Amino acid sequence: MSVIKTNLEQSLQSISQQHQEPAWFLQQRQAALKLISQLSWPVIPQFHFHDWPLIAPMDSQICTSDVPKVDPANLDNFIIQKGQSTGQVQLNPELQAQGVIVTDIFTALRTYPQLLRKYYFTSALRPDEDKLISYNCALMNNGIFIYIPENVHLSETITVKIIQDNTFKEPLVHHLLLVAGSRSQVSVMTQLSSQGDQTNVANCVVEIIAQEYSRVHFAAIDELAMNTRAYLNRRAVVADQAQVEWSIGMMNDGPTVGDFASELNGRESQSDAQVIAISTGQQRVGVNTRVVNRGQQTVGNIVQRGILLDQSQLTFNGIGHIIHGAHGANAEQENRVLMLSDQARGDANPILLIDENDVLAGHAASIGQVDQEQMYYLMSRGIDAQTAQNLVIRGFLGPVIAGMPNNQMRQQLIATVERKLIHG
Repeated sequence: MSVIKTNLEQSLQSISQQHQEPAWFLQQRQAALKLISQLSWPVIPQFHFHDWPLIAPMDSQICTSDVPKVDPANLDNFIIQKGQSTGQVQLNPELQAQGVIVTDIFTALRTYPQLLRKYYFTSALRPDEDKLISYNCALMNNGIFIYIPENVHLSETITVKIIQDNTFKEPLVHHLLLVAGSRSQVSVMTQLSSQGDQTNVANCVVEIIAQEYSRVHFAAIDELAMNTRAYLNRRAVVADQAQVEWSIGMMNDGPTVGDFASELNGRESQSDAQVIAISTGQQRVGVNTRVVNRGQQTVGNIVQRGILLDQSQLTFNGIGHIIHGAHGANAEQENRVLMLSDQARGDANPILLIDENDVLAGHAASIGQVDQEQMYYLMSRGIDAQTAQNLVIRGFLGPVIAGMPNNQMRQQLIATVERKLIHG
């Protein structure tokens, strides 16, 4: 660990200088670096991953990647990144005129330093929470800043494409910061993938600041390769009468830790989290999806659906935490796992932590196999067994598939699900 720490200290100084970062940002990095060895690992109940090498050394020079082109005619607003490089960025001129910002995080540090200093690691996440968050704060090597001013409503989705460049022996330490101003509305779709044969770490963090009366829909399709060890942390802090909706498809092929949370701080704030995951081969996946009800009359809903094949392991923890004083809060969750192999290991754990009396809370959990009555019904109408099973599975995953922000993304998720089921 001491060798890695020395490497990280040298890399931090060099990377910060190359990006011409402001002094306060370098100081924040340095403080977080010191915390890495002092802090504990994040906790995923009933899932052990603390022996995974999720803290990796980093090159002191910026690695430049060849970012693929996308056809701008197919997307209205988008940004694409590969490794530590940013490619095309397209934003509707009308949105630019209204003050909407979509840019890489290093440009944002130079152009909008006050906004970054106000929101970056200040409210949704804190660098001192655990060692993987502090690692992200210290060694972030690429990121995106999205800012929606108050009263601005986006009718088109912002598409974010992030590609880990595994042609280098270099971790991807990525940070996406999304700030939705009061009474604003935005839908963001992220696509996370990897290219190349090197084995690497991906530490990817999302912070969402949803201010009063705002509406945020954040959708993600994760397709990192088998040679990527992934830590994904997505956190929202939600103000008075604001709403955050998560639609997450975890289709990674390698070992993955997911930690997703909404902090309902404001009165009548709301979060709906829908997560699906498919594990194959000897893959191990552990997921926390958490809603913390702090404000009065807040509503938090969690729906998690998982499918296991081969000798894989998938653990879902749905955590509803109602804080004392959150009168009238409502926390509901549903965790269901479908086993397609008797050699796989699946867990669906509902966890309710309730410190207030005047609340509603409920949970449902199940682990089972494909419904044979549904299979019989479909096959009796001339559908072959494999197609029938795929239809049953698609219905099982329906809530999250339907939650994707547009038909193109729904079809992409369906295709990804079918690829995972057929090829692993």
